[in-house]
Amino acid sequence: MEKFSSQPMNSQHQKNSLATSPQPTVLRLAEAEENDQGLRNLLGFLKRRGLVIVGVATVIMGGMTYLTLTQKAEYQGSFRLLVEPVKEENTNLNKLTDTNTEVGGKQNLDYETQIQVLKSPELMNEIANNLKVKYPEINYDYLARFLIIQRLNQTKVIEVTYRSDDKKKIKPVLDRVAETYLKYSLEKRQSKLRQGIQFVDKELPAIKNRVESLQKELQIFRQKYNFIEPNIQSEEISYALRQLRDERLKVNQDLAKARANLNYLQQNNGKLTVLKDSASYQQLLAQLRQVEAQIAFEKTRFQEENPAMQTLIEKRDNLIPLVEQEAQGALTTKLAEVTNELQALEQRSQVLAKSEQRFTEQTKLYPVLARKYTELQRDLQLATESLNRFLSTRENLQIDVAKNELPWQLIQEAVEPSKQSSPDVQRNLLLAIIASSLLGTAAGIVMEKLDNTFHNIDTLKAKLEPAILGAIPLDKRLQNASVSTRIPDTAKSLESLRVIQTNLQLIGSESPVRSVVVSSFSTGDGASTVAFHMAQVASSMGQRVLLVDANMRQPQVHSLSNLRKDGGLSDLLSGEISLDEAFKRVSSTGELHVITAGSIPPDPAKLLSSGKMKMLMEDFHHHFDLVIYDAPSLEGLADTSLLAPYTDGLLMVVRMDKTDCSVVQQALDNLKMSRINILGVVANGYNAKVLG
Repeated sequence: MEKFSSQPMNSQHQKNSLATSPQPTVLRLAEAEENDQGLRNLLGFLKRRGLVIVGVATVIMGGMTYLTLTQKAEYQGSFRLLVEPVKEENTNLNKLTDTNTEVGGKQNLDYETQIQVLKSPELMNEIANNLKVKYPEINYDYLARFLIIQRLNQTKVIEVTYRSDDKKKIKPVLDRVAETYLKYSLEKRQSKLRQGIQFVDKELPAIKNRVESLQKELQIFRQKYNFIEPNIQSEEISYALRQLRDERLKVNQDLAKARANLNYLQQNNGKLTVLKDSASYQQLLAQLRQVEAQIAFEKTRFQEENPAMQTLIEKRDNLIPLVEQEAQGALTTKLAEVTNELQALEQRSQVLAKSEQRFTEQTKLYPVLARKYTELQRDLQLATESLNRFLSTRENLQIDVAKNELPWQLIQEAVEPSKQSSPDVQRNLLLAIIASSLLGTAAGIVMEKLDNTFHNIDTLKAKLEPAILGAIPLDKRLQNASVSTRIPDTAKSLESLRVIQTNLQLIGSESPVRSVVVSSFSTGDGASTVAFHMAQVASSMGQRVLLVDANMRQPQVHSLSNLRKDGGLSDLLSGEISLDEAFKRVSSTGELHVITAGSIPPDPAKLLSSGKMKMLMEDFHHHFDLVIYDAPSLEGLADTSLLAPYTDGLLMVVRMDKTDCSVVQQALDNLKMSRINILGVVANGYNAKVLG
């Protein structure tokens, strides 16, 4: 607690030390403090839950020990059968005669199925009937319960185990089981081989006919539809169709150009373009223009009757029909060319359209043909595989029969056990110790998780916003202290109360705290005890102190101070006694005055909220150095909220390992809304031996 009371001073000192100390030293100190905190938390957990851990572990240990020691002794025996020949050499002869392996190295014997056959009622009842003469209690259910058949790892060995509380019975039973299984391997399995060959011979003709029919149907289908390689043919048809579409698109483009050219030629601009491109027409036109130019020139010199003029006019008249004739011929020739080209393109487009339609129809029909072809191939493949399996099975069965099916071999006989197989006392006790320890610890951890109380000061600091003014160690003498004990005589308790008193005054350094309400979050947290001893310590420090028991529901101050309860606060507020009569002085503890709770009223909240109570509180404040009000807990009561606003603040008491965290948080939220000044929190009853 000394560390706690001097924390502000030590914090500054630590900052100065850290500023001058090497970093590795700081890290080592932090690690040491963290390890020390972890050890304290572990010790605290063991202290709180040790009884639960030991109790659960003891019960489980006792139960398992009792079951182990009272369990009836059992004995166990077994024999082993080699159920497949050991493959020695990989020779061609072995490949031909070895029926225990299939293609790919897979084992032919289905061990799971074979074990189920060995457990079948047919074989078990035969064994039970042979054993009933000597052991009447043995039947199918008995053998199914106590007989264990399993494959020995991945070997070719089957191990049969039998357990019983009579060790004399184990060897005879196992011998009978081994004899029956060896007989089964020689007779039953060989008979099944012959039946298998008969079944294969019966089914083979139908399967062969099925294969031949499918082969013939596939051949006819290929010939009818020219189906050789469906994938390649499909690609060829698709490619040809794309080529036709591309070519037809190009032809249609040329056809559109030709039609546009024909329309253009039928217009004046088109005709002019054709005549412009005709060399003979341009030559005649040039001659005509030259003659007209000469006529125009000669008109300036001669009359039209002049022979020279007449000759030029006659020449012009002869050229005009020739020009017109040449123009008509050029236009007719060009139109004929364009018309012929247009007709050729239209015919080509029609041919391509028919070819495209034919290939499109083939493309639509092809998926149906391909599916039919695939189905025929699949059916043929399945039928062929089935035929091959039957032929292979028949060959293997014939080889097995030819070899006369080697019987199983007993490689390890059953013997009478010399010691019990269960219970293993040493192992069971060791498991009991481990299980009980783990379950006991788990039970303690579960209870710790379900416990929502405060266990140490660090948790209290982390979860509460108000300052922790101090912590009072667990001290039964303090919890039950009366006036006869005066101030607690234990050093830690006394120092803790002094620290709380000092920190309370430090909070109000500007204006000292002269009145405080002491309350708790739940009933039984020790607020009355803390309030009483705080008053004792303050009076011993020379202060004039008044302790008022405002808990008129469950008053405790009169018991702690060894005073009478009547003639107290409730009587004063109701006017039954005077103020002087209400004061009770505890002379043996210095200037400590007490006002007990008085008679329990029907409505304490009404008295505490009265105007007279406010006047009394103001009067107390002026006449005493410190007034401490012991108020009821906040748990569903408004008493504390009625008193706190008229004091310097509220001091809350938290009982370690008792007060519920959720109750504390809810109460603090309510206090925030009511704007009551919370001076701080006192941790009451922490275990100093564990938490330090």
